[in-house]
Amino acid sequence: MDQKTNVKALEKEGLKRGLKTRHLRMIAIGGAIGTGLFYGSAGAITAAGPSSILAYIIVGIAIYFICRAIGEVTVEEPVSGGPVSLADRYLHPFWAFLIGWTTLLGGAAGSAATYNALGRYVQFWFPNVPIWVSAACVVALIFIVNIVAVKLYGEMEYWIAGIKATAIILLIILGLLPILFGIGNHGDPVGFGNLVNHGGFFPNGISGFILAFVMVAFAYGGTDNVAVAAGEAENPEKTISSAITGVFWRIAIFYVGAVVVLIALNPWNKIGQEGSPFVQVFDMIGIPAAAHILNFVVITAVISAMNSSVYTYSRKIYRMCVTGNGPNFMTKVSKNGIPWLIIILVLGVQLFGVVVNYIMPATAFVYFASIVTGTLILVWVLILLSQLKFRKIKISNNEVKDLKYKMPFWPYSSYFSLLILAIVVIAMAFDEKTRIPLIVMPIWTLVLFICYKVFIAKKKVNASVIEDHSA
Repeated sequence: MDQKTNVKALEKEGLKRGLKTRHLRMIAIGGAIGTGLFYGSAGAITAAGPSSILAYIIVGIAIYFICRAIGEVTVEEPVSGGPVSLADRYLHPFWAFLIGWTTLLGGAAGSAATYNALGRYVQFWFPNVPIWVSAACVVALIFIVNIVAVKLYGEMEYWIAGIKATAIILLIILGLLPILFGIGNHGDPVGFGNLVNHGGFFPNGISGFILAFVMVAFAYGGTDNVAVAAGEAENPEKTISSAITGVFWRIAIFYVGAVVVLIALNPWNKIGQEGSPFVQVFDMIGIPAAAHILNFVVITAVISAMNSSVYTYSRKIYRMCVTGNGPNFMTKVSKNGIPWLIIILVLGVQLFGVVVNYIMPATAFVYFASIVTGTLILVWVLILLSQLKFRKIKISNNEVKDLKYKMPFWPYSSYFSLLILAIVVIAMAFDEKTRIPLIVMPIWTLVLFICYKVFIAKKKVNASVIEDHSA
């Protein structure tokens, strides 16, 4: 079976191609811009001070190469599942099994803080509404959107993600007014003195700078969502490459630009201690009802992030079930090509996060954000290893010249990204709150390995697909 035939076989999975380039861009932006920016940025700034800006740039470059790695493969083989499909075809079915079911762990951990935060922001307007009611309403909304048609999901994500993207752009533009022209500061330009005036650019030394990598990596999570949507993109060759390139630059500008503005306007050691720094920017300009505007933006950010996560997690798990790494009955799709049983499963896992957050509300965000970071690193490492194997196959077949979306600076770009991910793992070990993934992930991997050997390895899983790449 040649590679083109293999891809065609994988594409016959019941999903519909209803996503355009603009949908793909907003899916990635929606998944990446959420609590990681609005809350995780405060943690990164607290750890590293102004040098957190450099951390966002360095980690951002590594994430760009990861996106290009998965983009190189998915442009050639546009099937749904993203990292799961790559690992299954180019590494080993177990790694696909591990990635797929690890998304459930990441989904539970990510939703633990996110839905609780949503409920608290709804209480800003409606104090008597219980958190679980807000969470349940959003879960119902996301279920309806994801169950009807992929195009409806794409449209909703396009507009909701657009709201928070617009808010961040306004934050950057309005923040530059007092920085450059003194507007809102009695005509006295604030300048960029705060970048060095409070202990220098590295106030907590290199150690603090490295520790910030953990929260920065968490913030960039979701940027690979473009590739997960490959199987449902119209004209994948054009839309995927365009979306990956466009999304990276938008996210990089949003994160780096927003953090530069926040630190320039506020001493880094005050950020997160005197109310939201985003509200402070709007207040400084004199915008009325700044807190209400931000509250609306944050709620839409949460809905967008969770909406995006339901889509991407469900497609990864669907790819698992199609390739025999999960229950076959879960592969059922609606007449609109929606894997509705898996969507219900993912939403159920996310609701579990609400319960966990109720039990340990004070420390839930940091603990679960670090677990999410651990799952992200695992997935990103396997993406890079899959692409390395993919490229070596192309080299051996003398087909590199035919690649339509080559990863730049290969293989050094892959090695650079692996190095940055290794630094993130090392940084996790130095903080008690972020150390938990180093304990959880090995145990989780061992449990899944046993499950794989007992329930999956003896089956003949998708033999026609595996045979092509194991020869």
